Amino acid sequence: MDTKEIKTVALIGLGALGIMYGHHLSKVMPFERLRIIADRARIKRYETERVYCNGEQCRFNYVSPEEDPGEPADLVIFAVKYPGLAEAIEAVRKQVGDNTVILSVLNGITSEEVIGRTYGMEKMIYCVAQGMDAVKEGNRMTYVNMGILCIGDLEPGIVSSRVQRVADFFERVKIPYEVDTNMRKRLWGKLMLNVGVNQTVAVYEGTYGTIQREGEVRETMIAAMREVMALAPHEGVILTEDDLCYWLDLLGTLNPAGKPSMRQDLEAGRPSEVELFAGTIIKLGQQYGIPTPVNQTLYDRIIEMESHF
Repeated sequence: MDTKEIKTVALIGLGALGIMYGHHLSKVMPFERLRIIADRARIKRYETERVYCNGEQCRFNYVSPEEDPGEPADLVIFAVKYPGLAEAIEAVRKQVGDNTVILSVLNGITSEEVIGRTYGMEKMIYCVAQGMDAVKEGNRMTYVNMGILCIGDLEPGIVSSRVQRVADFFERVKIPYEVDTNMRKRLWGKLMLNVGVNQTVAVYEGTYGTIQREGEVRETMIAAMREVMALAPHEGVILTEDDLCYWLDLLGTLNPAGKPSMRQDLEAGRPSEVELFAGTIIKLGQQYGIPTPVNQTLYDRIIEMESHF
């Protein structure tokens, strides 16, 4: 793997995180060095309606999948929702070269392997996006906390050259980050968080404030998280009470008026990522003989809510 400095970035997906990171990078990188990958219909819509981040119009360099970029990107960032991942993998094909590093900020624990099947796991670094409270409504995204990107290798205890390249880049462009040498645990911790907060707030039609208060909703969230804790050892990960407290403390820092992505999706009539969360936990529970009644209840309710779209 080449260790040259990252200078060109291709980003696909202008959801909440895509807009947040795209807008940030657009202010610290040369215009042509940041490529926002989108099909021509989306580009036309973005250019007509504009895209806004915290009230400021984003100035993006849009590139369609068919365009010849001249040279591959040094870093490709996937910021789509899981249902759009397969399409996005094809859309960035001209952006990926021999020395490209690929990073996914998607939820769940599977997107790296899905992308890696096409482009090679040797290009992937693992990433967990946490602590951000971005809310997207239409073409406008707002956030209070940018959060942090935790990056690393799946093999514990090492920092590869590709992870170091991305860390050096984040340092230069002032994206908050942390290099974690136990990424499998971090991924499972974030899955535990998402299984709890995303699904519970969606089902109870609340906000982060709803689960920051003691009561039935918070208890439901914690019960769903404990089902993940029970499964994790079967996948080689130990999640302790200290880990649970870490993620609950993180939730306490988020804007109480903010909403997790699944709540935003259901409000907007978009398909949710329930298969990534409860769907994953239910399947693993069946595989290992571990009961997951809370996640089953949340899953059933979310599927029922989606049936009304």
